[in-house]
Amino acid sequence: MKTERFTESADNSEAGTLSNYHIKTLMLWASKLKPRSWWTDDCSLVRIYVELLHDLAAWLTEGRCQHYFINNCNLVDSFYNLEIIGSRLTSISKPRLSSWLVNYYIVRCSHLCQHYVTALFDDITTTTELYNAVSAVVIWRRNIALCGMPMFRVLCHAKAHITYNVSTFSLSVWSLSYWLSGLRKITLLPVYFFSVTLLHIAHRTARSGLNDELMNVLAVLVGQSVTPHCYLSRRSSVLLLGKAVNLMKAVAIGSKSRSTVQLTAIELSKAYLYRTLSCEDSESDSIYCLIHAYLAVLHYITGQYQTAIDHCTLVMRSQDHSQCSSHVVQGELLPKIDDDVDIVLGLAVFYQHVRMAALNQQQQTHVTVFTTELFAHYLHIKMFLSHTLPAAS
Repeated sequence: MKTERFTESADNSEAGTLSNYHIKTLMLWASKLKPRSWWTDDCSLVRIYVELLHDLAAWLTEGRCQHYFINNCNLVDSFYNLEIIGSRLTSISKPRLSSWLVNYYIVRCSHLCQHYVTALFDDITTTTELYNAVSAVVIWRRNIALCGMPMFRVLCHAKAHITYNVSTFSLSVWSLSYWLSGLRKITLLPVYFFSVTLLHIAHRTARSGLNDELMNVLAVLVGQSVTPHCYLSRRSSVLLLGKAVNLMKAVAIGSKSRSTVQLTAIELSKAYLYRTLSCEDSESDSIYCLIHAYLAVLHYITGQYQTAIDHCTLVMRSQDHSQCSSHVVQGELLPKIDDDVDIVLGLAVFYQHVRMAALNQQQQTHVTVFTTELFAHYLHIKMFLSHTLPAAS
């Protein structure tokens, strides 16, 4: 308004012009009286600007501009030519204001940009051309502002340092814990480090396979605790199964939408379970069936239904289930499968709580409601009915 002097009076006196205080008063009353939808439904700066100036024009035409903080105080009592000023404000339309903003602000900003940006404003005939030209100014300004910031240069240097060190030196459980501890207080770098580390592990896995060291590095990366010096001392089915169980527990309590961390934890759980099958002490029916039951669940939630069916089949074909009661499917580890499983688990937890309270016993840690054989049969039937039959028909 100062640049265009919409409110300049005929006698050019100070009494005939508006001040910043009138505009501030207009904004205070608008913030109080306008509903939220008025500001957000049609988020157009030009539309908001024009309607507010028209409101101010109505005030001036009626000779009233009530003070926001002081009652019975009219800020336009001493103004001259209020009707003329109000008429000038009323004449402001969205096309006129849009053209004014482009010519007096955006085009002037483009003159500060590089030549290819300024040239975009030479011949604008469509809305799309104007949009592209304005977008070029915004992008150029943002890039220049970022490049001129010391913190931006520091951030670029830190990213280059992370990329070089992760790709040059092999990550270990100890070094990864050191990295994560140092980056935890920085906003952007942990996400970048996580991405670079995943790419590094993927590259090493493609070259030489997923070994014990990389698996434990991945476990630390998704938030699991791994002892740096003891994890290579021995490999037993109980130890590897425990690592898989911890990862499954983290997945089960996570959100329904699978993040990169959760998907990594799921695939790492599978890897630990498959590694468990290679242990000499995994041949007992109880461990064998439990591993395949968990693998069936993990493959099911990732959409690998045929593989999940195959694991269920291996459990059902087991010759002896008499010892399986020592290793049952822990209900709290199961991710979302369907409502029936959740209902059964909920009833089992409630029954266990009532029973422990009635007998004054200590609450059990696990919900022992599913044997491996029962769970494999249920999951097999569910997948067969949900995925095999519709596909065949």
